[in-house]
Amino acid sequence: MIVQPEFIVGCILLLAGVIFTAYPREKTYLTRLINMEVAEFGLVFIMLSFNETLALVTFVAVNVVTTLIFVRVIEKKEGA
Repeated sequence: MIVQPEFIVGCILLLAGVIFTAYPREKTYLTRLINMEVAEFGLVFIMLSFNETLALVTFVAVNVVTTLIFVRVIEKKEGA
């Protein structure tokens, strides 16, 4: 079984994005949002190794949900 390069790059990006989102050097919302985008692109590369349509749908769904949740958290922190 041959592993596609998109799958390997996706796994590396996903792991790096998750680790750097959980433990950022600068604890600002912008750095965490950027690191979440890195993890999202990792997920897209993993899905791209299976199917292009699946990758597009997954990226749109994950991007919308995480951005909405993160913006709500920022608004609550700013309002408090």
